This record gives sequence, structure tokens and C-alpha cells, in this order.
Amino acid sequence: MPPVRSLLDPPSSPLAHRLGLLALTGLLVLAAAGCSPFARAIKAGDEFAAQQKWAEAEDAYVRALAAEPGDAEAKAKLLKLRQAWSADVLTGAKAKHAEGDLAGATPLLVRALQLDSENGEAATLLTQTLDARVEVAQKALREERLQDARAEFDAVLAVDEGHVAARKGVTAVQTALARRWFNTAQRLEEEGKLGNALLAYVRANQERVGATAALERAEVVRRKLQDEVAFVVVTGPAEDKAEAPDVAQRLSPGRLSALLPQEVPIRVITTEAPKDHEGVRLGLSVERVMPVKSVEQAQKSQRYLVTNKAVPNPRRLQTESVLLEQERKLEDVERKLSGVLRDYLRKQDELSQAREVAGRCRSRERQACSTALAECVRAFGQAKPGEVPKECSPSRCNPQCEAEESALTQRASAAQELERRLETAQEGAETQRREVQRGRDAYYREPLTVDEPVYAEYPYDVEVHRLSITASVTERLVALSKDAAAASPHSEDYAAMHEDAANKAYDKVGVLADPVQLRTEAELRVEAGDKAMASVAQRVMEHFDVYRQRRVEDARRGMVRPSAEDVVETAVRALLLTADAPPQDILQMLAQARGLTRPESIFGR
Repeated sequence: MPPVRSLLDPPSSPLAHRLGLLALTGLLVLAAAGCSPFARAIKAGDEFAAQQKWAEAEDAYVRALAAEPGDAEAKAKLLKLRQAWSADVLTGAKAKHAEGDLAGATPLLVRALQLDSENGEAATLLTQTLDARVEVAQKALREERLQDARAEFDAVLAVDEGHVAARKGVTAVQTALARRWFNTAQRLEEEGKLGNALLAYVRANQERVGATAALERAEVVRRKLQDEVAFVVVTGPAEDKAEAPDVAQRLSPGRLSALLPQEVPIRVITTEAPKDHEGVRLGLSVERVMPVKSVEQAQKSQRYLVTNKAVPNPRRLQTESVLLEQERKLEDVERKLSGVLRDYLRKQDELSQAREVAGRCRSRERQACSTALAECVRAFGQAKPGEVPKECSPSRCNPQCEAEESALTQRASAAQELERRLETAQEGAETQRREVQRGRDAYYREPLTVDEPVYAEYPYDVEVHRLSITASVTERLVALSKDAAAASPHSEDYAAMHEDAANKAYDKVGVLADPVQLRTEAELRVEAGDKAMASVAQRVMEHFDVYRQRRVEDARRGMVRPSAEDVVETAVRALLLTADAPPQDILQMLAQARGLTRPESIFGR
């Protein structure tokens, strides 16, 4: 057989010379391409994949796709890598599953499917693992280990929120917890610990609404507690010494109850007060009701139009000021535009010089590379077979104009930035010119003078009719724990007044006739009685605030141990007394101690 000629043997014809030149050029191109970011990322990804460093390999392939988004090779390598990674993770998950560590195998199987969604083996094993965890949770549920069962069911639903058995299991756990809290609440109610029982009923209802009768029982216990801590106001019909039944009727116990807040337990009763109950005793009497009616003479004036006169137009002065301001602003904008234009022209000169320097350097570099390539071809033809001459070293064609290229790039970037600034400045100047033109148009459209009306005052007589009702009410307000006979009476006058002015018609200046339209005496008597009752209700609330503030302070002192039963009893009673504005420090700590998600449910909201 004839000997095989090596590619490095000396060429024997001009065709061989041309082929050798093409081969060398291809080698140089491949060497240059091998230094690109895409090639480096692909090479690094292959090395990491061979070492099973999956995360580093994935990051490398992602970088390669960022450099070449449409490259099929990088996409194929990334897909193959994730499939191998998914298989590796699946192996670890199988080991955990074989050991019985279902909680440890679940995240691994999820990760395997995230890497390769078509990994059927991982999907099957994940389904089996979730079913097994559901069986474990159901066993814990049968053994009354409700917290463990709930944790397992929640873990399954976190992976597969549509798992039917897990959803049914969560419902069963909630129902079991609701029944457990309901039984606890019944026991506490039987023991007389109504505050703890109320919180337990609320917790049972929050665990599973409708699973037990917790909502109805909570309402019953809440009413018992409110009756226990209620602030009692013992009162009766007001004594009518002034023979004014319409005023005395406004001081009835029903009116007092309506004026007091309904959210807090305040009971207005007309019978004897229960023993050992906080509250006050209230006695009211109407001493006198005195109407006073008076008529006074007074004067008013009517402003009317006399004539019109021409005055300088104030809007013309305003538009002139605006125009001057816009013109000064235009001068500043054009001055800045001139500065930007000078900088731009100077930078363009520097860019032209840098472009010429870079062009000359590229010519020298191209000439040097062409010379090196010619010498390489000549040496390649004279070299021995299997020998690569030193004249063919790729380093002879290395870039030599990096400094010039860098300077050109910097000056080009600076020139582009200045060009953008110049365009912005030109747009701003054009906009300001339009504003100045608008200001000139507005200024010249305004007339020199405008008509201003001239007014005069016309005085005329009026009669002021005034009706006032003064009701004197005496109250005796004393705490139930004190002697009612020792109560000091408190008398106060409550006035309701209304006035109206009447005048004749004066057609010459446009004044219309206005007859007297006073409110009736009966309406003012009712208003005076309402004012008296509102004042009484406010003083009753002051006594109630002192009482409930004392209970709140007692509850705050026990908040160092909010889960204790005696502390809960005190705190719940204090909260019911402050239902209109509950203290958040007590409410939140109590809810946290009993695990309530909606603390306002304590008040039945």
C-alpha cells in the first residue's frame, strides 16, 4: 500500500499550497472562536457535568444560553443535564423512602420533578409517598394525636393542594379539635370558670364553624358574664316639681338607657339593685321650667349695585409677569443649550482623531498579520513532514490595538451621551419657546381695562324675636355601696333657645319680606329635657369609666402569665367591660395564649 501522506507534509503543488493556507486559516478561526464567552461556558458546563456538579453545570449552560439564546447545542446539553440531575435526586429519594423517611423523601421527589417534569418514576413515587403520609396522618388522627395529623395533612397539601384524602383529613382534624375544645369548654362552664369557658367555645367555633354548638353556648356564657360584671344604674321616673310633664318625660329611665353605649354591660333598672353589684343610684327632679320671649329692634344693611366703572385689567398684569418669567427661563435654557453644543462639537473632534488613530493601528495590525500568514505559508512549504514551523504561531496575529480600541470606545460612548444631552436640551429649548409664544398670545388677548361694579349699602330695620326655655334639673348620683342619703344634690340649668329676624320688603334694593318663624315652645322644652338627660348620661359614664378602669388595671397586673386560668377570668371580664374600645395589649396576649385567630370573636362579632 502507498504511504499515507500527512497533512503536515510539504505540499507538492499549488493546489496543495492553497489547501494548506485554508486549513491554517480555519485553525486560526477555531482558535479565536474557542476564546468566546459562549465556548468557555459550554466547556465549563461539560467539565462540571462530568464531575456531577449539577448546580455549577446548570449555571454554566444558562450563561451559554444568555450569550447565544437560540443555540440548539446548549439547550440540548441543559436538558440532558437536568434529566441526569433529576435521576440523581430520585436515587436519593428512593433511599429515604426505603428507610421510611417519608418527610425527607417528599422534597427530593418534588425537586426531581422540578428538574424533569417527564420523570414518570419520580411522579409515581411521589404519589405513593403522599398516600403513605396520608395513611400516617389518619393513624395519628385515630390515636387522637391531632397536631401530628394536622402537620402531615398540611405537608401533603403543600405539595398537592388538590389531594382529596388530605383535604378530608384536614376537615376531620378540625372537627376533632372543635369537639375537644367544646368538651373542654363544657367542663370549664360546669366548674364555674366562665371566662375560660367563653374562650374555649370561641376557639371551638374557629376550629370548625358549625361542627359543634359552640357559637350558641358562647353567646349564653357571654350573657352570664355580662350580667355578672354589669354596671347597674338604679333610677326611677323624674320628680316633676315644675308641673312640666313634657320635660319630665325626657328624663325617663328608657331615655337614659338609650343614651348609654350598647356595647358595654350597663343595666338601667327601676327595681331594687342586686346585692354586691357595682353601680350607682340616680334620682332626678325637675325644679322649674321658665320660658322667656323677647323682641329687639336692630338694623341690617343690603348691598346693591350702583354702576360700573372701567379699571385696569388685573389679569393683564398677571399674564405679563408670567411672560417675563418664561422669557427669562428661555434665556437660561438657550444658554445651557449653547454649552452642551460646544461640548458636543469638541467631543466629536476628539472622536474623529481617535477613529483615525484606531484605523491606522488596524491597518498596521492587518499588515503584520498578512505578513505573518505569508511567512507561515512559505515556511509550511519548506518544513519537514510532521513539523509545524514557528512562523505559524497564532500569537503573531494577536490583537495589538487594544488601547486604541478602548480609547475609541470611550470617546464614542461619551459622544453618544453628549448627543443625548444635546437632543434633550434642544427639546427643552423648543418647549420653552412654545411656552413663551403662548404667554405672548395670552398677554395680547387680555383687554387693557375691565368693568368693575360699584356697590352701596342700604340700611333697613329688622325685629329680632327670641324664645328661650330654661329647665332647672336636680340630680342625686351616688354609688350603691354608699349611703344614698349622704348624696349631695347637683342642680343645673339647661337652656334651649331659638331666634329669628323679621323685616318688611324693600323692593328698591331687592330685600324680600321675612316673617317671623320661631320654633314652638313645646319643641324647645323637649330640647331642654334632652340636653339635661345627655348631661346626666355623661356623668353616669364617668362613674362607669372609673369602675371598668379599675378592672382593666387588675387584668394588666396578671398579664405576666396570660395563660393562667385565674388571669383569664379577670381579663375576660375586663374585656367585656371595654367592648367599645378594648385594650389591645390584653386582647392580643389573651388571644395568643388561647390560640384565637380572630380575637374580636370574644365580643360576638
